[in-house]
Amino acid sequence: MADEPQVMDKSSEEISETVSQKKQETLEEVLSRHRKETTDLQNKEVAMKKAAAKGSKAEQKTKKKQVDEEIARLSTKLKERQADELASLGFNSSSSSQKGKLDDLVVKAIAGVSITNKAEQPKLSKSAKKHKKRAEQDAAREQRIQEEHSQIVSDRMIEDEKLEEKLEPLGFTINEIKPDGHCLYRAVENQLALQSGGSSPYNYQELRKMVAAYMREHATDFLPFFLSENMADGESEESLTERFEDYCNEIESTAAWGGQLELGALTHCLKKHIMIFSGSFPDVEMGKEYKSGNATGSSGSSVMLSYHRHAFGLGEHYNSVVSISGQ
Repeated sequence: MADEPQVMDKSSEEISETVSQKKQETLEEVLSRHRKETTDLQNKEVAMKKAAAKGSKAEQKTKKKQVDEEIARLSTKLKERQADELASLGFNSSSSSQKGKLDDLVVKAIAGVSITNKAEQPKLSKSAKKHKKRAEQDAAREQRIQEEHSQIVSDRMIEDEKLEEKLEPLGFTINEIKPDGHCLYRAVENQLALQSGGSSPYNYQELRKMVAAYMREHATDFLPFFLSENMADGESEESLTERFEDYCNEIESTAAWGGQLELGALTHCLKKHIMIFSGSFPDVEMGKEYKSGNATGSSGSSVMLSYHRHAFGLGEHYNSVVSISGQ
């Protein structure tokens, strides 16, 4: 088992001293550090899972279970310490009013929005307001991930076991991808690299640009699905079109999470059949016209991904599915 993060290995005296030191930080600095600590733990989980994917099937299963238990322990310990630090700054999570105020501050801190007095803030442009709103929406999702992280170990274990039972008979396993908002595109990049036998012809950033360009060029194919999830009462057609363009801009230039719309664009951009395996939902096929044996496809190789509903709290996640023999 890999060593625990340094922040987790401190004695009670050291923790007490650390808490005392953190009192000198501003609330904004504390919340920002908490976010980094949570992200570091998520990255550690990915590294530990990769290390566990070695040895016999029985050994891998045992090690994966140990990883889940260890991460659950570390997550609980981290949340308790962070709660103590916030309590030292006068925030009590058991108070509904305090928790509501703190939740709002956490969201803003994660989004990179200043939590200083509004009177001190300059007036934002229309474009800046849109980006701020999007950042706060993403931050709210990230906050939910943090809050749920220590509560979903059992769901994640069930999901992983079901996915393993589905993939093993097919000779496949999971190649863990970094959970940074680019996971869908990184997983596709990994698949393309495996198929080429070297490096991928497109990196994840180039894939994002390809998806955004395709969606703009074929807006009529995507707008109905986009509007079904994003339409608000009383919005004009011009406003909706503008929102779709903003959405495409975010795909192209941010770490916005990718989903079914982006997968639909990817299958046509790459002219690839895409197979998405899941331990929580039925498997999904996209781009069947590009499947092996179909003359319209540019390659006989399918892009194989796994969808994880419970990988990191409430945060959906994609990994790359690879051959067991090829690991």
